[in-house]
Amino acid sequence: MKLLLILFFLYNGMVYAQDSLIYRDPRVDSLIKKQIQINEVTTRDSRRNIPGFRIQVASSNDRNLVFNIKTKIYQLYPELKPYLIYQPPNYKLKVGNFKTPEEADPYLQKLIQNFPSGIYLVPDIIEVKPE
Repeated sequence: MKLLLILFFLYNGMVYAQDSLIYRDPRVDSLIKKQIQINEVTTRDSRRNIPGFRIQVASSNDRNLVFNIKTKIYQLYPELKPYLIYQPPNYKLKVGNFKTPEEADPYLQKLIQNFPSGIYLVPDIIEVKPE
């Protein structure tokens, strides 16, 4: 009997829900569009930066030494973007945006020939160009 009563109320509720009209304020659509635009702008940077690898070329507390190495990198490898970071008391120079260690390996071998000490492949957050 209870089951029959529950089914009766559910059936009546479904019929009522099917017959009812829902009115939506047109301003809701404009709010949804605005939120989509905000989400696009705020997540754009996170889509450009992903985990990857860079080659650390120098780490020293001598600023002039690191800047000279950076200048030499610009001359020898213009396609590699150098990143100079100051983490007291050291200046660190990293180059490249590599998604995998295999992608970085050819440059790593070339850089070891030009700068025989202190060349390391390090994990970092890299910049990628949107496709």
